Amino acid sequence: MANSAQARKRARQSVKNRAHNASQRTAFRTAVKKVLKAVEAGDKNAAQEVYRQSVKVLDRIADKGVFHKNKAARHKSRLAAKIKAMA
Repeated sequence: MANSAQARKRARQSVKNRAHNASQRTAFRTAVKKVLKAVEAGDKNAAQEVYRQSVKVLDRIADKGVFHKNKAARHKSRLAAKIKAMA
């Protein structure tokens, strides 16, 4: 256990930050799954709209440093390719 006041405070902060980052990771994954579900449904217009909303979420979470910017870019690129490949 932490002995100094500073270490005790950092331990408290790390618990709070970990919970916040976990919720951000969940939001990231949910946004990706929403787009994949829209692509599976086969409606290209709906998929594009969901993609536009999801891009905002992915960029915001990457800007906060929860995920690396390249990871967000990779997901966006793959999702865009799936939408583009729709008939």
